Amino acid sequence: MARISGVNISEKKNLLSGLICIHGIGRSKALEICNALGIDYHTRISSLSEKDIVRIREVIDKEYVVEGELRNNNLMSKKRLMDLGCYRGLRHRKNLPVRGQRTHTNARTRRGRAVAIAGKKK
Repeated sequence: MARISGVNISEKKNLLSGLICIHGIGRSKALEICNALGIDYHTRISSLSEKDIVRIREVIDKEYVVEGELRNNNLMSKKRLMDLGCYRGLRHRKNLPVRGQRTHTNARTRRGRAVAIAGKKK
């Protein structure tokens, strides 16, 4: 198991899918990291040397915000909006869609399961 940014990455995975497992690194950033270090992204984690893993760790720590720090930044920005009392903050507080989506129908992901109202007939 290789440990990068506090995440254990399985040795069976290739480098690209292993880096994608880290919160805050998607496909494009993973490709960027591989190209910057000159490592083929098809290579398995198990075949990487310890020196390569250390280089990957250093690049991620120096250039990217990942894992706990990223989650904390997101949480703090939501909290800031809620403290300000702006529209987006109120939507976050009420657990409703923030970006103008329809809520009359749909929005079930954000609002939760539909609750039946007893005795309601049309």
